[in-house]
Amino acid sequence: MSGRALGLLLGFAADRALGDPARWHPVAGFGRVATILERRTYVDRRAAGVVHVAVLVGGAVALGAFAERGPRVLGTALATWTVLGGTSLDREAAAVDRLLAQERLADARVQVARLVGRDTSALDEAEVARAAIESLAENTSDAVVAPLVLGAVAGVPGLLAYRAANTLDAMVGHRNERYVRFGWAAARLDDALNLAGARLTALLAAALAPTVGGSPTEAIRTWRRDAGGHPSPNAGPVEASFAGALGIRLGGVNVYGTRVEDRHVLGSGRPAAGHDITRARTLARRVGVAAVAVLALIATRATRPPRRRR
Repeated sequence: MSGRALGLLLGFAADRALGDPARWHPVAGFGRVATILERRTYVDRRAAGVVHVAVLVGGAVALGAFAERGPRVLGTALATWTVLGGTSLDREAAAVDRLLAQERLADARVQVARLVGRDTSALDEAEVARAAIESLAENTSDAVVAPLVLGAVAGVPGLLAYRAANTLDAMVGHRNERYVRFGWAAARLDDALNLAGARLTALLAAALAPTVGGSPTEAIRTWRRDAGGHPSPNAGPVEASFAGALGIRLGGVNVYGTRVEDRHVLGSGRPAAGHDITRARTLARRVGVAAVAVLALIATRATRPPRRRR
């Protein structure tokens, strides 16, 4: 096993055991730097956004390259722990699950708002469950599998570049008046870096569907039929595969302030229920374990020196 592969496994284990660093999280520090740079360089043009992304993501890559000069296993483990967010995601979803089980719908609405950007103030139990499951599905890719993909193929620079791009997308990758041009580069880079991770997540969710009482065939069928109707090229496959694996329907009407989106329905099963959050959490955790196992093997092969010809 290579140092990179071992580092990925140790970092994944640290996230499972500890969750995000409680204080002085590097991603928060990166966000502060990005905000300062934006204040000084913002211009309502795509070119300005390209420069903004290039400077910040390039800086993350340079930092990662410097870190790899030290002990490879330790550097990769620390970087992996820093960029993964699977345990924090699971804890937030578990809180929604618990509140619904206690029939505390008002509190569950408040809690699920920590996971999604939509207005949750009037959601019923099924819609709260749907919101939580959609967030679990999408963020299993964004916060677990996709960064592991970049770590497997590009080491610490790949891990830090992924988290930098993903953070910038969350900060400026919006289609509003301020960011529709400036945030274009961040959104497109994040889409590109998530392509492989999203599809691996969807594939693993389908393969592991029987572990939560689902059907791989239905998950694949739902993915192929419904993913294209989602506005995101990466969330679509993941959410559709989860919907098929769990035998439920996702998608539908979401409210964002004064804007209403009527999204394509994913899946042909029943509406989501509170207990489906438990099943979705189980599926998400197992997808994460399967992903790190597969990607540790890929990392070992990627870092293996070429054989000399005799």
